Amino acid sequence: MVHGSKPDHHRPLHQDVIVNFTPTGMIPTKAETPHVPITPAEIIEDVLQAAEIGITMVHLHARDPRSEQPTYRRDVYGEIIAGIRDVRPDLIVCVSLSGRTFSGFEQRAEPLTLTGGLKPDMGSLTLSSVNFNRQTSVNEPDMIQALAREMQRQGILPELEVFDLGMVNYANYLERKGLLTGPHYANIILGNIACAQVDLLHIGVLLKDLPANTFWSLGGIGDMQLTANSVAIASGGSVRVGLEDNIWYDSRRTRLARNSDLVRRIHVLAEANERHIMAPSKLRTLLSLEPGYGSYGRATQERSATSLDGDGLRLISA
Repeated sequence: MVHGSKPDHHRPLHQDVIVNFTPTGMIPTKAETPHVPITPAEIIEDVLQAAEIGITMVHLHARDPRSEQPTYRRDVYGEIIAGIRDVRPDLIVCVSLSGRTFSGFEQRAEPLTLTGGLKPDMGSLTLSSVNFNRQTSVNEPDMIQALAREMQRQGILPELEVFDLGMVNYANYLERKGLLTGPHYANIILGNIACAQVDLLHIGVLLKDLPANTFWSLGGIGDMQLTANSVAIASGGSVRVGLEDNIWYDSRRTRLARNSDLVRRIHVLAEANERHIMAPSKLRTLLSLEPGYGSYGRATQERSATSLDGDGLRLISA
């Protein structure tokens, strides 16, 4: 897992699978699929159903319930987080800080201002601008650094969003500048037309250059979701899965997926590879997060110390 100061990003097959559940995203609408959750109540219901099946964390996007358009409003995020934590106070919650729709720092950072029982554990940090099929997610260097700095100030762990090798290089640069500190968590999102593909050579180079002490998941856009998830589980990694990235259950596109379908399929893949799903409490320990149940975000230095053992990072004091 981690050997001295050198990272071994190819985690052993006995390492539990992190399931990062992405139920909504910014793109799918009810016109495209009736199964995508849009309102806070729908998102809460899908997250709790996925948690019952077995997930480790959730990556949230909030939507305006009437227009279905993405929103940055803290009251909408707060309603979703409250509904999830009323039932699952242990689940790791990440909020989106995407620049695909909103360009201002105050807008993008607004979900980070939630506190107390509504405080997010993590916030997404896309490490460069990205061209998608029909639009661009703009992430200027000053914006990326400002969001990283704000998450440091608020005690929130960045969820590193990686689409190509340049973004991995930029993560290492931010770590050298002191704007990122390990342990890290990274989503490697593959299959976008302008970015890295679900190719073993692409994946290998990305993993090789991740910052030390990085826990990683593979996600895939559209038809590539199942392939990326399968490669990750077979190679000892973890997964990002949900309707945010893919609305179809099959590559022939004959059946629209439900979020629960996609999560259950991850369990089938994990069982076939003799791997277990990681509990939220275990990932909280590995990432030096607060324990949940009313305490959220990054653990303070006084609460948490980490050491290296044969299984990677573990909490040794609280």
